[in-house]
Amino acid sequence: MLLLWKLLVLQSFMGCLADNIALHGPSFTLQPKSIVFPVDSMDNKVAFNCEAKGNPPPYYRWKLNGTVIDPGMDYRYSLVGGHLHISNLNKDQDVGTFQCVASNTVGTIVSKEAILQFAYLEHFKTQTRSTVSVREGQGVVLLCGPPPHSGGLMYSWIFNEYPAFVQQDTHRFVSQETGNIYIAKVEPSDVGNYTCVVTNTVTNSRVQGPTTPLVLRTDGVMGEYEPKIEVHFPEIVPVAKGSTVKLECFALGNPVPSISWRRADGIPFSRKVEPNKSSGVLEIPYFQQDDAGSYECIAENSRGKNVAKGRLTFYAQPHWLQKLNDAHLPIEAGLLWECRAMGKPNVSYRWLKNGQPLEPLQERIQVRNGVLAINTLSLSDSGMYQCVAENKHGVIYSNAELQVIAIPPDFIQNQLKKLTMVIEGGEVVIECKPRMSPKGVISWRKGTEALRENERITVLENGSLRITNVNKSDDGSYTCVARNQFGGASSRGSLVVKDPTVITVPPSNMDVTVGESIVLPCQVSHDHSLAITFTWSYNGQLIDFKRDGDYFEKVGGQHSAGDMMIRNIQVKHAGKYLCMVQTSVDTVSAGADLVVRGPPGPPESTEVEEMTDTTALLSWRAGLENHSPITTYTIQARTPFSVGWQAVTTVPEVIDGKKLTAKVGNLNPWVEYEFRVVANNAIGIGEASVPSKKSRSKEAFPKVTPANVSGGGGSQSELVITWEPVPEELQNGGGFGYVVAFRPVGATSWMQAAVTSADASRYVFKNESTPPFSPYEVKVGVYNNKGEGPFSPLVTIYSAEEEPSRAPIKIKAKSLSASEMEVSWKPLPWNTSKRRVLGYELRYWDQEGKEETASSVRKLGNKTSSAVIRGVKGSTLYYVTVRAYNSAGVGPGSDTVNVTTKKPPPSQPPLNILWNSSHSKIMLHWDQVKALENESEVTGYKVLYKRNRQSRRSVIETNTTSVELSLSSDEEYIIQIQPLSDGGEGSSSKLIIIPKILGPDAVGSASKVSTLSALSTIVLSFTARSTL
Repeated sequence: MLLLWKLLVLQSFMGCLADNIALHGPSFTLQPKSIVFPVDSMDNKVAFNCEAKGNPPPYYRWKLNGTVIDPGMDYRYSLVGGHLHISNLNKDQDVGTFQCVASNTVGTIVSKEAILQFAYLEHFKTQTRSTVSVREGQGVVLLCGPPPHSGGLMYSWIFNEYPAFVQQDTHRFVSQETGNIYIAKVEPSDVGNYTCVVTNTVTNSRVQGPTTPLVLRTDGVMGEYEPKIEVHFPEIVPVAKGSTVKLECFALGNPVPSISWRRADGIPFSRKVEPNKSSGVLEIPYFQQDDAGSYECIAENSRGKNVAKGRLTFYAQPHWLQKLNDAHLPIEAGLLWECRAMGKPNVSYRWLKNGQPLEPLQERIQVRNGVLAINTLSLSDSGMYQCVAENKHGVIYSNAELQVIAIPPDFIQNQLKKLTMVIEGGEVVIECKPRMSPKGVISWRKGTEALRENERITVLENGSLRITNVNKSDDGSYTCVARNQFGGASSRGSLVVKDPTVITVPPSNMDVTVGESIVLPCQVSHDHSLAITFTWSYNGQLIDFKRDGDYFEKVGGQHSAGDMMIRNIQVKHAGKYLCMVQTSVDTVSAGADLVVRGPPGPPESTEVEEMTDTTALLSWRAGLENHSPITTYTIQARTPFSVGWQAVTTVPEVIDGKKLTAKVGNLNPWVEYEFRVVANNAIGIGEASVPSKKSRSKEAFPKVTPANVSGGGGSQSELVITWEPVPEELQNGGGFGYVVAFRPVGATSWMQAAVTSADASRYVFKNESTPPFSPYEVKVGVYNNKGEGPFSPLVTIYSAEEEPSRAPIKIKAKSLSASEMEVSWKPLPWNTSKRRVLGYELRYWDQEGKEETASSVRKLGNKTSSAVIRGVKGSTLYYVTVRAYNSAGVGPGSDTVNVTTKKPPPSQPPLNILWNSSHSKIMLHWDQVKALENESEVTGYKVLYKRNRQSRRSVIETNTTSVELSLSSDEEYIIQIQPLSDGGEGSSSKLIIIPKILGPDAVGSASKVSTLSALSTIVLSFTARSTL
């Protein structure tokens, strides 16, 4: 008994430490794998890997064939961490099953088993083989007889000399199961020496057997005989899930038999199966349960057939469906563990505790397949457990730790809440969750006295204390006391009873109109020692006053008020509003419904039920009324030719709010329309519906004729007729075109032509007999697929005229200035019997140019007799010719005349400009401008002046270098001076700004800067002086 108590105290101490150091048993992170070691390897050592995690860190041992390896007793074995290294390998001593054992203070686990095998291939013991004699046409089997070996083998045969290996086909076959070579029907070409070559697939070593000579007998040829199957697969072939299986089948016979495969159950092969008819191998990759069954190999020739049968059975190594999980249970509790695995054949289970087989112990420990049950746990049950699931194809392990806990109560991790607050009349639960094992007894004290249960005060099954209908007398200190057989502990906390929060002015239901603003009240009485928070929700969603501040605002302003204002209310704001008031102790809420009356919502499902050439029948479904009945509907339409949506004429003209259909009239035929419906109520006009699908009105006869029918001009013998095309929306149908009708004035019959393009705006009739400039009556009609429409009103136009046939005479030219010259001529007479003259064209070029590239100026009017050509260069010889023109072109040119333009005007502006002002007079003086040698002489000056901020200028000309201006002295003036010459106006002076004069006299001068344009501004310095 004393020993038991020591164990309990130790376990309690370890349980306390567990929170800090987290003790846990070993768990493998790396387990050993089987090794096939080549005996002839130069590196005569191997290593089995093993790693595990745990706290404290695990230590390791190894077992060979169930016996613990002692590295101290055999220098060839060494441990590096958990890894086992074996040197100087001995295939007789070291072959077997290895297993890693990992242990710490919590327990022990064993790894999965790893097998060490040695791969080798010895030499053939005999050096010669007897000669094999067969008749031609007979089948033969040459035996390989591989030498002693370990590890997989691969077979091939040399024919006569290396490297001439036998190529397999329907005639010859090398079995990878027996190593023998099979020749179905011996032919003279098969005679020779055959050598079996054996390769170890692990060591890659290769040995050659003795040569077997094959010769033909001379006593005749073998006759035909039915197939004899010499190579066939076993009756039962177990195949692992996911592996690749190869079945061999080959027959001797004369003629050479063909090999085919089938499933005995008649199920066709899946796509992954490809029978190799030339080598007699059926290969099934990625073997699955569906591939299991009976298979047949059929060998057949003209003499008969033979069949070999075998069954493929499916097997699968075990895999887990349910693994173990660690368990931490109190002492005297019960444990139930279950592990489940699947395999083919079915798996069996066994259990290990700390690496040793777990045997049932009377009724307390029961093991049944994958279920372990332990009743009334004791400390000795703690440790590492492993569930082992196995069948003949594999073994798997699932590990788990069982920790049996035996500790006295403590509140280290779960102290009683120091302060618990509750409202008067409410309910409170004070939680008591001590740590103890096994579960003990919990009692409560209020103050120093034991707390008795009644209808309001209850100790719950988990030990927590519940008080209902709390009153002020419940206020005070409470202590939870926990006890079990190992000791006791207590924890204390306080309960404070607060006044409840009550909403005194709740929000009320309201009925408002779109655009209004309202305040929803929310005022409360509460315990003023508690902080209070107001929140509002709308249809269950919290209102974000920052994000939605355009509409919602808290306007309570007082500690006990959380009123909310809603501005510019919209239809979307209708719904349920909830004011929630929260303290650290309680939460109360009150709600109100807000009804918002607004314009109707958009109608739905607008459809065109029927359409004619000018009408459409529409239907729709009513949208939301938004708490105000729909009074009327308006229909709008849109076409590719309209600007936006337009209201249309309907029948009835006013659509009552209860109607959901209407007829639209006055539509244009053959136009694609979209319609939408707008609902109206007493509040206003609602949103438009989604537009209907596009619908085209039916065709009709055209009614609109082309506008502005006109014409004239063109080339000789042409009658040009023009018009404005009819817009597409007025063409009333497809296949639209024009009918052009015309006749000479006075004629009775019409000539007609069809213009098939709807965009056409011109028709030209050409006939050599058409007299020039003759009057024609013209009209343009329209047509489409439905038929012809009306013609436009009659207009009279003229056929193309001929260009003038005579040249102007008496041409004269003179220079007006350096940039202008005047040309005059005698106008040509004209009457109806002669060709018309609309005006005259003047062509001019300088002495370096040619008439073909000459510039031209036109002067309109058949009576015009002169024109001024501007923009020419000064001091330049120009040639000029004049031609008459009309709509047909220009006539012949006149005689060429020449003229030399005058010298350019002076380039030097007036300088040293002085001015003075006295009694409403301004005197200006400047230096004489001297022309350069290539410039025209100065003949005078032009003085331009204006009031500042006015656009109209006044001009005075003078032939002297001074001028007197009578100007008011209380105005500011802008003045500019420009020299005059025969060559034109010279360069202007800079702007002169004469300011408003306050005194009777003032003088000033322009600063000496470069000449600026008339738009430049020059600041003048001036001095005002008073009269002495």
